[in-house]
Amino acid sequence: MKLFTVTLGIWWFASSIIPAYAAFFNGQNYVPIGDWARANGLHCAWLKHGDELVATNRTARLVFDVDSHYADINGVQVALSFPVANQKGVALVAQFDLDAAIRPLLFPSRYVKPAVIRTICLDPGHGGRDTGNRVGWHYEKVYTLALAGELRDQLRKAGFNVILTRTRDTYVELPDRPALANQRGADLFVSLHFNATPAGKDEVEGPQTYCITPVGASSTDAQGEGSNHGPTPANRDEDESLLLAYQIQKSLVQNLDANDRGVRRARFAVLRDARMPAILIEGGYMTHPYESRKIYSTAYRRQMAQAIVKGILAYQKLTLPPPPVVPPATNHHPAKRGGKSSATHPPEKRSSPPRNSTADAGF
Repeated sequence: MKLFTVTLGIWWFASSIIPAYAAFFNGQNYVPIGDWARANGLHCAWLKHGDELVATNRTARLVFDVDSHYADINGVQVALSFPVANQKGVALVAQFDLDAAIRPLLFPSRYVKPAVIRTICLDPGHGGRDTGNRVGWHYEKVYTLALAGELRDQLRKAGFNVILTRTRDTYVELPDRPALANQRGADLFVSLHFNATPAGKDEVEGPQTYCITPVGASSTDAQGEGSNHGPTPANRDEDESLLLAYQIQKSLVQNLDANDRGVRRARFAVLRDARMPAILIEGGYMTHPYESRKIYSTAYRRQMAQAIVKGILAYQKLTLPPPPVVPPATNHHPAKRGGKSSATHPPEKRSSPPRNSTADAGF
């Protein structure tokens, strides 16, 4: 595949000036990873010359594999919309992916809207006539509902209001699930599922977390869907959904000591119409001989729920609005009898304090 060099210019990224040696490939602008890394305080070096590049600083480690649609960000795979490229020994990443997949995670205080989480909508996948995955006499719909109940209890203990799209073995139409979250004013939407695979049952295991696909890109599991899909309501919160998916996936991998299946992008029906940050969790593989036994275990589902709560709390910490500006205390002297007060108090002017710009905020 041929890369075409374009004219020199100036690229702006994360409020930094980046010298713009760049390339145009597959309809996308590509920029050198090394230039971008240096402009944002990261040191860049080849791990495998021509194949694998790492960018690091004191708190962050990003690994880019040439020809891969994934970047490893502090130990978690994050889906890219376009593959990493190598032109004459220069590793290149699509500007689209810097904007849609990397900046919201490295610089959340700049790109993610602040918000307080009060109400969380949990969506136990499948139900009723829709059994979901079936392995022997085990039905996915049973374990998604059990996980949702455990997660609901733990979230309530953490101080959140929780609503469920179903509380028993009933079928709920897919559009009705995000619709309920929209109607009830939920601040987050979390759909719960478990995975299965027809091949490689002994090898394929681990959780993965999905969020909405950016406009102009194909989904990770496209299944024939092209990149010309128009915007959905969920795209209004796609940066927030990505950050939520990342924090929960990282928590699942770390707290369950599980294999990382990555943060992926999809236009699932339960995600498309959500008007708040929305994700879909695949909690593991029912077809894996060892992981399946854990999924069927009450103790393991309790541990999984704890990991999800930790991920939500980590997300909230990064998106909590700054505290209100408190005016400095003043000394008040009583006015003399018959006189006017010597102090007047004009209406307080409130301004938003500058947001932090630390490059490690997302980790």
